[in-house]
Formats: sequence, C-alpha cells, structure tokens
Amino acid sequence: MDELKIEGVVEEIVEGWAAGKPINQSPGSTSTKPAGYYRLRGYLLEYMQRHGAFPGGVHEMPEGRDSFNRVEPSFPVDFDMLLGSRVFEA
Repeated sequence: MDELKIEGVVEEIVEGWAAGKPINQSPGSTSTKPAGYYRLRGYLLEYMQRHGAFPGGVHEMPEGRDSFNRVEPSFPVDFDMLLGSRVFEA
C-alpha cells in the first residue's frame, strides 16, 4: 500500500469533515483545527493502513486528552455520510 497516497486521502477527508466547524475552543488551545480533528485523522489513517479500505457505517472515535490532559469525549462519525460515493483504490 502506498502510505503517501493513504495519508493524502485521509488528509483530504478530514479537512472536508472539518470545513465549517469552529476551531477548538478549549481554554489554552493553540490548534486551528476543530475538536476531534486529530483523533479522527489518526483513527482513519490507522484503519486504512490496517484494512486497505474505507470504514463503513458509524464508528465511535475514542476519548482523547487535550494538551492540559483534560478528557475530551468520544464522538460518532458516520463514514457512509462522510465518504459518500468515494472509492479508495489501494
């Protein structure tokens, strides 16, 4: 599998998910990305590297920790809606 291709596809998908969402509003956050961005990116990247395919259906993103070690709640992502008719060609 072409790792650079997977990373590029993941980045494109996650950027699309992030479009229009407010940046992380946690006190002290220096991120310009919405809350959950990096967890979704990591989850999708790992999933695609392991399976060589997009996930389908709803997947729960794991709890996370912010830069101050505060818990960030898990959240669902409906990959069918997020990906639409997109097809991954490994």
